[in-house]
Amino acid sequence: MATHYRWDDLPREELGPLIGRRLVTGERLMLAHVYLAKGAIVPKHSHDNEQLTYILEGTLRFWLGDDESEVVDVAVGDVLHIPPNLTHKAEALEDTLDVDIFAPPRADWLDGSDTYLRS
Repeated sequence: MATHYRWDDLPREELGPLIGRRLVTGERLMLAHVYLAKGAIVPKHSHDNEQLTYILEGTLRFWLGDDESEVVDVAVGDVLHIPPNLTHKAEALEDTLDVDIFAPPRADWLDGSDTYLRS
């Protein structure tokens, strides 16, 4: 059966003073709205999930790789593909709304064990 969602009807989880999110999870993928205030940091991490990040508002700066040698600014309308197990971190250069798509769904986001992201 199909399920219809409205973002404004979904609970917004506050992970700290600068980061919040709303989630829609299917059987094999996850879609998230991630709200980042200017200056918010997503600490360095990696995961087995393939990720697409699509920016609706604002700009995120990503540092990619264990040595953070690749730096990419992802702005409104841009999409960044992050393959499984690629170490990355991000900073909101301005207030940002991004759409993250994960396959498979992030188990740590669903069970609350994503301590790297919570402040």
